Amino acid sequence: MNRFFRTTGVYLLVILGILWGVSYFSQAPMEREEISYTVFLQKVENKEIKSVIIDQDQLRGKYVNDKEFKTVSPPIDASLIPDLRASGIEITAESAERSSWWGTLLSSILPILLILGVWFFIMQQSQGGGNRVMNFGKSRAKMQGDDKTKVTFADVAGADEAKQELEEVVDFLKSPKKYSELGAKIPKGILLVGPPGTGKTLLARAVAGEARVPFFTISGSDFVEMFVGVGASRVRDLFEQAKKNAPCIVFIDDIDAVGHHRGASHGGGHDERAQTLNQLLVEMDGFGANEGIIILAATNRPDILDPALLRPGRFDRHVTVDRPDVKGREEILKVHIKGKPISPIIDLKVLAKQTPGFTGADLSNLVNEAALLSARNNKKIIDMIEMQEAIERVIAGPERKSKVVSEKGRRLTAFHEAGHAIVAHYSSHAKPVHKITIIPRGRAGGYTLTLPKEDSDYMTKNEFLDEIKVFMGGRVAEALVLKDVSTGAGNDLERATEMARQMICDYGMSDVLGPVSLGGRQEQVFLGKGFGRDRNYSEEVAGIIDKEVKKILEAAYDESKEILSSHMNKLELVAQQLLEIETIDAADFNYLMDEDRMPTPEEKKTWIEEKMKDSLPNLQAETESDSPEISEEPIGDNEENSTEN
Repeated sequence: MNRFFRTTGVYLLVILGILWGVSYFSQAPMEREEISYTVFLQKVENKEIKSVIIDQDQLRGKYVNDKEFKTVSPPIDASLIPDLRASGIEITAESAERSSWWGTLLSSILPILLILGVWFFIMQQSQGGGNRVMNFGKSRAKMQGDDKTKVTFADVAGADEAKQELEEVVDFLKSPKKYSELGAKIPKGILLVGPPGTGKTLLARAVAGEARVPFFTISGSDFVEMFVGVGASRVRDLFEQAKKNAPCIVFIDDIDAVGHHRGASHGGGHDERAQTLNQLLVEMDGFGANEGIIILAATNRPDILDPALLRPGRFDRHVTVDRPDVKGREEILKVHIKGKPISPIIDLKVLAKQTPGFTGADLSNLVNEAALLSARNNKKIIDMIEMQEAIERVIAGPERKSKVVSEKGRRLTAFHEAGHAIVAHYSSHAKPVHKITIIPRGRAGGYTLTLPKEDSDYMTKNEFLDEIKVFMGGRVAEALVLKDVSTGAGNDLERATEMARQMICDYGMSDVLGPVSLGGRQEQVFLGKGFGRDRNYSEEVAGIIDKEVKKILEAAYDESKEILSSHMNKLELVAQQLLEIETIDAADFNYLMDEDRMPTPEEKKTWIEEKMKDSLPNLQAETESDSPEISEEPIGDNEENSTEN
């Protein structure tokens, strides 16, 4: 009905505008020569006038040549009529024209109507989504019915524990009697916590698809507007809609947009977000009963959420959706390759081992990039070559083989990357080398990729120290062979310094300072991310920290120098091979270290089967595709033209 009135009003405004335009232009006067009354009398005397129309004090008429004229006559001129008659001029008298009442009304009201129409249109558009002018406080949640959500738990992989927690909610909605007989109550709220891209929103969509109940979805940012009180009003409206459709599920994505610590912003505890959060707290666990309403929320910043929001009675259950392990990554890849023409030689176990740290979103992007590469190569199926090339594209960007690199630059990059690889090879706690290349990719002029033998959630002190040694390897190789250093090691030094500082301040791995945590991260969320640490230590301790960082870095540099000085022949050999073939994979590198030469294809296959099958099973695929293994982040990226470094 409202749409009908709105459409009718628009058409009426258009019609009124047309009528006003027609009325205005129809009354437009014709062009006439304007003359003085004296000239008029002279022309009457000279018999140059054919006819005259008398309209009160105005005289209009035509000349003998039919051209029109007009003039203004004095109030009293008794001789005018006799003079006109004497000259044989045709005389016509007219009364004053009165405009029609509707024309007058139209000309006065139409501008007002037009202004009101424009204002109405602007206010309507400012609300977006077709909302009416006064619907500021209406919730923007979208309700999905049984037939709109096609995602189920079968489409979710790599998060078995999280699925189990949410399956309990679905089971409660389907058969609540089973729980009520035991006196059990389903959690009022479930908070999904995890890094971006791990599948929190996908899990919520799967719950909607499985539960077959009304499902309301809204983002945390949709509650907050520029008008005070709008957020709280929208929260109230959301829960009113949910109560009418109970039992139902309400999903709030990115709840940290409205749920962060009260009093942590410049507006104190009385800003718009705080009011919105207060209303949300009341609705979730206030005096009113919300039977049959289950709140799902997702966030990747649980550290900034208000404690009142996290307590039992509001979000009773916290479900962690973390990055998948190697088994989880394999299951996720199985989901994403469904419906795609995949080569039978593709080994998902190999791909899962080559992608440590990848989230579900990363793996989805990986499969899509492989499909795009296959289409670019005019292939009908997705092969292992495209899958492994896609891994590198996701991490480091596309290859830039067309980039012109000077021979000096190629030589510097070759020794730089060879230095990383040699130090990693002769460091017992470093991750194995899986690829060395001097082909530019993304911003990197060359890089060394390493991959841990198994997934791990922690690092030991020795692993930290060996990792820093590997970072220093490129800089040391430049100094030993080229007798100079370049900006290519800038990123290596930055990462090594940050790692050393973490060892001392975060993990208590300093022999001088001992097991103590120094400089906690700032919790003032309004300052944003990256503003450093709280200085909870003295200037004396700060000086000791700097000395300890420098000590670790200098020791790593010296050890890297000792390794490379002892194996200069290996360094020269690897660098020369890089200059010749540009890319060395793990099997070639290890064979080169043992035999001082590159293997033939038969020797490479035998080497993998005999020497490396147990420790690096993923290398079997490299014999078929000649593609590398990938780590989370390349070492020694040797950034080109980097003035920062």
